[in-house]
Amino acid sequence: MLYFIYNAKAGKLNAYLDMMHKIVSPKTYPCHLCDITHGVFKIRPVWDAFVKEYAEELVFLHSDEWKAHKAYRDEQLPAVFEVKGKETALALSAEDMEKMGLDELMAWVKERK
Repeated sequence: MLYFIYNAKAGKLNAYLDMMHKIVSPKTYPCHLCDITHGVFKIRPVWDAFVKEYAEELVFLHSDEWKAHKAYRDEQLPAVFEVKGKETALALSAEDMEKMGLDELMAWVKERK
């Protein structure tokens, strides 16, 4: 199972603050995963359809939700982790993700499955 961890906190207030950050200062927004999978106001339709295709294999968590998860590993976020049983491995680092666009991320997921 792949765990996609956003470098953003959960909750409506945090979502609003993130939205404002994307509008006011998009170059300093700290979550590239959010940038490529979501527009300012909603999930990108192509990503939404893609996620539905792989729904049973993909999990999405915010940074605070990840810290409370049993598979938690302290890595720079955003990141993708592969969890198999009790083993958690970094599958895609923040640095590697920074070089990707949405098409590359979707191709990467397809290659992993």
